[in-house]
Amino acid sequence: MTTYFTEKSLKFLRALARHNERAWFQDHRDDYENHVREPFRRLLDDLQAPLARVSTHYRADPAKVGGSLFRIHRDTRFANDKTPYKGWQGARLFHERSRQVPAPSFYLHLQPGNCFMGGGIWHPELPVQRRIRQFIFDNPGGWKAAAHAPAFRRRFDLDAEDMLVRPPRGFPADFEYIDDLRHRNFVAWRAIEDNVMVGPRLLATLEKDLQALAPFMDYLCAALDLEF
Repeated sequence: MTTYFTEKSLKFLRALARHNERAWFQDHRDDYENHVREPFRRLLDDLQAPLARVSTHYRADPAKVGGSLFRIHRDTRFANDKTPYKGWQGARLFHERSRQVPAPSFYLHLQPGNCFMGGGIWHPELPVQRRIRQFIFDNPGGWKAAAHAPAFRRRFDLDAEDMLVRPPRGFPADFEYIDDLRHRNFVAWRAIEDNVMVGPRLLATLEKDLQALAPFMDYLCAALDLEF
């Protein structure tokens, strides 16, 4: 079994949260490359085969630019918070058509005390939200199997941070999943303990997560007329 991240990975991110400035980052760039970025790229490379067994339409791309890894640099142009770096490293396993149309992604997040794995579609535009809601209303049995199966819900939570105060108009109040239609983000996620992220069973754990998330992701792809 292979270990990717170590305590040095978490130590770097904790220090970055305390010293979020360009001069400090430049002085510690080698630590970022050696303990965060390169281990994440190796993990993405090793995730390609397990991901292909789940769906041949998704990609774990370890490329340094334009791949699955998000930039550690923050976009501060329109933000009140002008700190230049994120205090975490994230990566999305993306649909092959994600550059052409909105598509759900798998996502892995490395942050001390807040590591997690998830999947779904985050901050979709209003027409995409409406499309997914209508699909849930038209296909409630599939939604029950994808998002409310007992084994699935024991492992994952549905994101509930950003929801409408009231159900959207046009749907009957007695619809079984009326509260689910209040979601703006259609995401399932679960926390991963730090010791798992830095341990030798990370790849096996993520493989199980990909398999468990597959029905949920398949459903969202169907809602958006995407292959899965």
